[in-house]
Amino acid sequence: MGVTKTFYIETFGCQMNAHDSEKVVGTLVSEGYRQVSTVEEAGLVLYNTCSIRDKAEQKVFNRLADYKKLEKQGKKFGVLGCVAQQEGDKIFERAPYVSMVCGSASYRNLPAMLVQLEAGNRRVTGLDDRQTDACFETECTARTNPHRGYITIIEGCDKFCAYCVVPYTRGKERSRTAESVLREARQMADSGFTDVQLLGQNVNSYRDPSGKMSFAELLTAVGEVNGIRRVRFTTSHPRDFTPDIVAAIDAVPALCDHVHLPVQSGSTRVLGAMAREYSREEYLERVAWVRSAKRPISMTTDTIVGFPGETEEDFEQTLSLLDEVGFDAVFAFKFSPRPNTPAISLQDSIPEEEKSRRLQMLMDRQREIQRSRYARHVGQIMEAAVEGFNSQRGQVIGRSTQNKTVNFTTPHPIRPAPGSYLPVRITQSFPNSLVGEAVS
Repeated sequence: MGVTKTFYIETFGCQMNAHDSEKVVGTLVSEGYRQVSTVEEAGLVLYNTCSIRDKAEQKVFNRLADYKKLEKQGKKFGVLGCVAQQEGDKIFERAPYVSMVCGSASYRNLPAMLVQLEAGNRRVTGLDDRQTDACFETECTARTNPHRGYITIIEGCDKFCAYCVVPYTRGKERSRTAESVLREARQMADSGFTDVQLLGQNVNSYRDPSGKMSFAELLTAVGEVNGIRRVRFTTSHPRDFTPDIVAAIDAVPALCDHVHLPVQSGSTRVLGAMAREYSREEYLERVAWVRSAKRPISMTTDTIVGFPGETEEDFEQTLSLLDEVGFDAVFAFKFSPRPNTPAISLQDSIPEEEKSRRLQMLMDRQREIQRSRYARHVGQIMEAAVEGFNSQRGQVIGRSTQNKTVNFTTPHPIRPAPGSYLPVRITQSFPNSLVGEAVS
């Protein structure tokens, strides 16, 4: 790869993947590599992959095929993440020009793998099974945003939902010590970060290996770190969502007024088939805890339509749940069978066009719910964290503590700096954003 070791990385998927890439970049830089912005400039091309959706692995192979011709230029290719763990050595067979395959539970082995790659090894593999207890902790994280950053507190998943590939690609649940999480939070605060998001496949399934803190206590402790103004956490599992989490949000101002709690279906029967380990009634009990908080907390969720065996009545129960809860946002998807999951053996009897119809009905219903919920903010003053500027509209782009986009104008010609916080009076609402004016 020459004297100057260069690399390009492309990331697919969730926030966990995005943060994993930040840690991978930091690791490579610490090993003497330099990140470049195009494939053409790179000696090493990396794809950090996600396999949560249908045909994810095919998309990766298609992307690799696009760059096969670049192998003749001496470039090397690596596949990282969930597709790497899922497909394993089969990647070398389907794409012989790939030299490295590293699963998301094996990133701590990257320095040793890079040494093998540099030595000319054409098949470097890092694939941990579900027995690994190690987390990917590094001091070399290359954070892409100087004000807002992620901290992974738990990796892996033990829930084994019938449709989900994550337990097979990211290994078993393994938590970092509360002490290490707080140390990273303090380091971030000392470096100027004011907005921190705690991450995990099931973030509230966190179990401190030292036994010192529960998840709610860790939330509280991070929220009390000097210099941190906002703390978010995602994604929560309803089974492990407890009242003390809501109590912590109420008690600590830095904890954001937002809970993302995936429901997946409003039908208890379908939830059972999905192996979600809670009923509709138990989910609504958790919603009641959130709604009883002293301050208004926005709720968002995930749903799947067209799970095998979902009847029209089951789907109507999901729609009625949207009405009953009043979510501030819903991320909805059509069911697609994933490799190695129990659901792949179920008869996917619902036609694709019916799945599409249900998805559109759900999103239309949710859009009207959001139109109503966002309209409630008109006339309120809320704090917006500045993220950027829309030159075409002459508006500052901000985000509220409820994780809602706030586009606003200011009375001063000087634009507020990204990472600053301003009070904004809301003057207009849309289903996915708010509009306002900064208050002097």
